[in-house]
Amino acid sequence: QVQLVESGGGLVQPGGSLRLSCVVTGRIDSIADMAWYFQVPGKQRELVARITAGGSTYYADSVKGRFTISRDNAKMMIGLQMNYLVPEDTAVYYCNGDIRGVGLGISRNYWGQGTQVTVSS
Repeated sequence: QVQLVESGGGLVQPGGSLRLSCVVTGRIDSIADMAWYFQVPGKQRELVARITAGGSTYYADSVKGRFTISRDNAKMMIGLQMNYLVPEDTAVYYCNGDIRGVGLGISRNYWGQGTQVTVSS
């Protein structure tokens, strides 16, 4: 069974940094695009950053220059380095990926369980 397991959230002061990690577990055939989303209560989940299998990246305007998404294909994991955090970054962050499990003909989209990031003094 394919699962995405996130870690690294927590409480940080404005201007601080956090690093999120997401590991893909299970019997995996291939992993295509992976991404980080965030969600605040009462609002829709929004894309923060995406990285393709080849390493091309996309960032939401609000995080450009502050956040960096990375990927380690051998370890089947992605990271999100978050610098210069501001209170508006407070949200639950979710890992997302297009993944094909062993024995399955097509890729499916999977979500992690989410990790809380709180930016507050």
